[in-house]
Amino acid sequence: MADGAHAPGWLRTWPTGLVVGLARIGPIGTFRPGPGTWGTGVGLAWFYVVFARAHPLVVAAGSVLAALAAVALCGEAEKRLGRTDPGEIILDEVVAVPWCFLGWSQFLEVAPAWLVLLAGFVLFRIFDIAKPFGIRSLQRFPGGWGVVADDVVAALYANLVLHAAYHLWRALG
Repeated sequence: MADGAHAPGWLRTWPTGLVVGLARIGPIGTFRPGPGTWGTGVGLAWFYVVFARAHPLVVAAGSVLAALAAVALCGEAEKRLGRTDPGEIILDEVVAVPWCFLGWSQFLEVAPAWLVLLAGFVLFRIFDIAKPFGIRSLQRFPGGWGVVADDVVAALYANLVLHAAYHLWRALG
């Protein structure tokens, strides 16, 4: 069972339905197949609506704040569900996706938005599912840290690939 000692005290007073509902993004975490893929889709919408036109510092700050909130909520939801990183908790995917697109305006110099979004979505899912390059070991962090850290790092790996593709395209073009 997850260690809930890392959740803020105020969050422990919230009703279970609210905590679990937020961590599941309402009913979306119960969608099958692949709730993580559904969560990634919500994260894509979250990025596009909230951050696509924002200054890069706003994207970075907003992403950090959202990830910290997710650490608290996901850790508390784990505790209440009595399971470690259950698939129905998808808030971690949602808040991680914007990290894929740090440098968004650069990517749009060489590709249309729909293609960048699709590439980020696919790359994130690959890294999130396969968990290569040490990502899997991050799940051992306590509570919500383990739930969120692996997704943020998967998103950063996706971002590195997008930046590599951008620079390769610029070098060849």
